[in-house]
Amino acid sequence: MAGQPATAGRTTSPNIALGMLLLVYIFNFVDRQILAILAGPIQADLGLSDTQMGLLGGIAFALLYSTLAVPLAWVADKTSRSWVITISLAIWSGFTALTGLAQGFWSIFLTRLGVGIGEAGGVAPSYAVIADHFPSNRRARALAIYSLGIPLGSATGVIAGGYIAASVDWRLAFFVVGLSGLLIAPFFKYFVRDKVKVPAPAGQPVAAYSFIGTVRLLAGKRAFWFLAFGAASSSMLGYGIAFWLPSLLQRSFGLSLIDTSLFFGAILLVGGVAGVLGGGMIGDWLGKKDKAAYGMVPAAAFLLAVPLFAAGIMSGSATLAFILFLIPQALAYVWLGPVLSAVQHLVPADARATASALFLLINNLIGIGGGIFFLGALSDFLTPIYGEDGLRYSMLYSLSFYGLAAVLMGLAARPLRSEWIAED
Repeated sequence: MAGQPATAGRTTSPNIALGMLLLVYIFNFVDRQILAILAGPIQADLGLSDTQMGLLGGIAFALLYSTLAVPLAWVADKTSRSWVITISLAIWSGFTALTGLAQGFWSIFLTRLGVGIGEAGGVAPSYAVIADHFPSNRRARALAIYSLGIPLGSATGVIAGGYIAASVDWRLAFFVVGLSGLLIAPFFKYFVRDKVKVPAPAGQPVAAYSFIGTVRLLAGKRAFWFLAFGAASSSMLGYGIAFWLPSLLQRSFGLSLIDTSLFFGAILLVGGVAGVLGGGMIGDWLGKKDKAAYGMVPAAAFLLAVPLFAAGIMSGSATLAFILFLIPQALAYVWLGPVLSAVQHLVPADARATASALFLLINNLIGIGGGIFFLGALSDFLTPIYGEDGLRYSMLYSLSFYGLAAVLMGLAARPLRSEWIAED
């Protein structure tokens, strides 16, 4: 944008910055996903219902995580993105460790609020750091590599948490992952530094976007709203399945805690990595010719995932379910690279973290806050009808969220062509 201050003098190699951001994002999802694999032992120890666990995994985390992400992203845009990420990592890791001391529903609720406060300052500034270091034609792939933190962190949390809980105690799992994150924080700040901003030439006006200016800019962009609510709809099911599938495997398929950890961890790792990387590469490849591809690729992936997920959920065999879950698990992650890259291109460079936070506010408040709770509450409602398979049918009926996501992503395609800002 004319008059905007340029940036130069990269003090961190793009690949080093991306590697460290990925490491932090892995810890981000380890700390989120560990509660899912430990839901069974926690419920048995503390006597919690599915609805209560849905609140702990959903709204307890999402409430402050989603809302505080916006002001923290604005602070990151105006001050230091790397410092905001570092402090956030330390806070969420500390509260994860404190979860190991919880004695009931409300004590876990409070520690999950704390985890949400910390993680609120992690993701949106990270998107902006990546956008600072990678050009437009490589950005979806870079964001896809960063998004590998989701399957890698989730798989690590599931496998490590399951083994620690089965071998020792569920509380120790929270201590281990929380303290590990605290150790990483100073190394991240050492290796990742903000790009140096070069002031605009004397007499040239600086057109930096204020928070209100960014909100007004996005308010008029149809692509943003379709992408945000499409992602939120997909996250209703995505986060719901990620949280509740371990419980389904134990209740309806009869797997042990260790077997569940290996089953779910492998699905997350293999399917997740393939989907994230594939979505980023396909998005950049097709997006060179037509920016509408950044909406159409996720739409197609969600439509293809529905019947495969349904077959896996209703399967009577754990082995068959594993095969059936692999492909839709990959398809469920395809949207990350294309959509996150598209959001970065709907605003100028100095508004990227704020725009990402506004996108995440919609996605996470609805997706995490609503999805995990919705599937848990629906499971409790259906249990008198289906018995132990109440959770199975809760997931099956919730597949409609992917259908809605596909429609909304498809609607974003056309306005992306006209609303895209090409800055490099």
